[in-house]
Amino acid sequence: MDGPSPISVYALRLGPGEDLLSSLVTFVEEKKLKAPFIITCVGSITKATLRLANATASNTNEIIHLNERFEIVSLVGTLNKEAHLHICLADKDGKTVGGHIMGDLEVFTTAEIIIGEASNLQFTREMDERTGFPELVISSHSKPA
Repeated sequence: MDGPSPISVYALRLGPGEDLLSSLVTFVEEKKLKAPFIITCVGSITKATLRLANATASNTNEIIHLNERFEIVSLVGTLNKEAHLHICLADKDGKTVGGHIMGDLEVFTTAEIIIGEASNLQFTREMDERTGFPELVISSHSKPA
């Protein structure tokens, strides 16, 4: 899109046992955000379900289920009804694993998340026949006065 986009910033803290993905989707819906994205996140989780980089639309068996304590070292992506988020996690030895969040992301101690919204844009998803996945569609959006 052309030109700068005014940004609004929101903060959210999740506590032990809360599900990070569903909490983010609920937050976006409640605030009626049209073009939200993750600015930063720190915290820890006890389990996660991730799709690894080798997965395709027809071969999604590259999915891992993690059940141990991890530090969140990175969380990036766009949010809407079909959130597209990637996470990088570090285990007790500092070894990292990352991928596309499929769900089941349970907070261990905390998740401190800063969310931005490009207020003159709107994010939606449409199926892309080339990739086989619903991909981001960006359009102009004017917030009501």
